[in-house]
Amino acid sequence: MFDFDPYEQLQKLRPMGSFALTSDDLAPGQPLAEAQRGAGRGGGDVSPQLSWSGFPAETKSFTVTCFDADAPTGSGWWHWAVANIPASVTSLAAGAGAPDALATGALPEGALVLQNENREPRYRGSGPPAGSGVHRYFFAVHALDVAHLDLDPAVTTPAVLGFNCFFHGLARGLLIGTDVNPADAG
Repeated sequence: MFDFDPYEQLQKLRPMGSFALTSDDLAPGQPLAEAQRGAGRGGGDVSPQLSWSGFPAETKSFTVTCFDADAPTGSGWWHWAVANIPASVTSLAAGAGAPDALATGALPEGALVLQNENREPRYRGSGPPAGSGVHRYFFAVHALDVAHLDLDPAVTTPAVLGFNCFFHGLARGLLIGTDVNPADAG
């Protein structure tokens, strides 16, 4: 695991408040459940249930992201990115990152799902490669001061979404899970 917390660094550049982010499927700092792991590792690519509270009253929308800061890339690995979640929505059920989440109503109307690093508009579970140690998966909910980010899902990357969250963010909730390749487990 790298000695780098991207959200700690962002907080130094532009301090903002925090709020509670919890999950029925993930305890803070604990390993991801099998369902949250990638299908290539025997998992289900199922996004965890998430709930948030205590965000600023002036919040107009939320974004939800999942970022692996420990991927051996130099730039991390985005597993999931959803924008334009209405301020009235304060939880997502497990599986809201499914490919058909908008069609089934698992994500609210108007939500915008960006492509992950695998170029899929969905949640992609964890799958650390052998030899890369323990990985941290930062699930973040960002409370924004705008109701809508005008982003084109065909070309907008999760990093661009993160840039917008930096400048429109009021507060953020974080929940970090871990995973390790079985070859690296001691």
